[in-house]
Amino acid sequence: MADAYPSVAGVAAAASAFARFHPGLCTLRQVGKSREGRPLHLLSAGRGRRNVLVVAAPHSDERIGPATALRLAERVAVDPDLHARADASWHFLLCLDPDGTVRSEEGPAVRRTPASHFRHSYRPPPDEQPEWAPSVRPAGDQLPESQALFDVIDELRPFLQCSLHGNDLGGSWIQLTRDIPGLAEPLGKLSAERDVPVQTGTYDALYWTVSGPGVYVMPEPGRPMQFPSLPEDVTRSTWVRPHRYGGMTALFEVPMWASRRVADTAPHPDPGRALAALAGLLRRQSERTRALLDDVGALLPAGAGSCGPYEPGLGPWPETLLRLATGLVDICPQVADDWEALHPAPVPLTLAHVTALDIAARRISLRATGTLLRLLDGLPGEGPARTRAECERLLLRWADELAVGHDLAWVPVPEQVELQSECVLAAFRLLAAG
Repeated sequence: MADAYPSVAGVAAAASAFARFHPGLCTLRQVGKSREGRPLHLLSAGRGRRNVLVVAAPHSDERIGPATALRLAERVAVDPDLHARADASWHFLLCLDPDGTVRSEEGPAVRRTPASHFRHSYRPPPDEQPEWAPSVRPAGDQLPESQALFDVIDELRPFLQCSLHGNDLGGSWIQLTRDIPGLAEPLGKLSAERDVPVQTGTYDALYWTVSGPGVYVMPEPGRPMQFPSLPEDVTRSTWVRPHRYGGMTALFEVPMWASRRVADTAPHPDPGRALAALAGLLRRQSERTRALLDDVGALLPAGAGSCGPYEPGLGPWPETLLRLATGLVDICPQVADDWEALHPAPVPLTLAHVTALDIAARRISLRATGTLLRLLDGLPGEGPARTRAECERLLLRWADELAVGHDLAWVPVPEQVELQSECVLAAFRLLAAG
């Protein structure tokens, strides 16, 4: 396998060939369409009564999932212990957000630098992310991708839904809507075999219950689940839909770049000071990106911020990019307030926790700057060229600070795939045997 993420089209073609090669065991069908009309493909393997649903590419800038889904299909097809003898069927939704993922394919096809990643990857606003959108949109206004996933869950009633994520910087970890006792052991072993750190402190799951190193379980109702600045509501997302049928969801995170500091469980010597410094960093970078956002807005053609629906294949329209950049800039002061409110923290803050918060803080501004550069692409004239150069300079500087400050090491795509797929299988075996 090449050290590069496969394309949306390439995954669909490979799945079609795979299903033809395994007649009687595997099928491929369309279960919906994206907003731009791209098909949503479901590859199924096995004839058992217990269903496992694997959802790839829930976030369009996390591109490891489709490759992992294909690898899992290969493993299932050749191992009756995973289907016939387990009375199980596996179903792989190959790409939940094909429109966004296609846009993240822009730029180098092979290994990227962190700067190139944030320059070319695309992550839509929360209300346009199919996995999260149901929690922030009105009930009667669902994305077609979200509705397609709901429909598949309602049809299959999976006892396990696996959501395949890929964090850009950090380590491996798993989030569970219900506990799978013992899962931390294979996560640690599988990660160590591939020299990937287990992330013992995360921005995403700071408030979640720790089941074991790197395994986080959704808190009981009534307890906080995330920072106040985040708009999403886990209890209304696609994660909890399998609960209607007695099932659960597991989210599997593997990094593009690994940082060993996310595994350091030593208590932080001065968390209050560190959090204050992070809040200051967020506010300074927010001021800089807000000034650039104003400059970019003034350079765009009249009406660019109020465009109607875009045509398929023409890329993100300026209205969405402006809304995305504005949202990223606006959230920085809110996140800074969250950081300062963490002292005293609801959990003892370790060096891993503060490292994860530092990565999250720097990532917001990098995403904002990358989005501004997308808005500037193709604009002629001296003004856009000058603003583009300033955005490029900041992106490179901030990405270098992130890479050097966290001693990042690239995890080859084949290693990401093997780690994620083996963790999914470990969760399945533990849950199926329970």
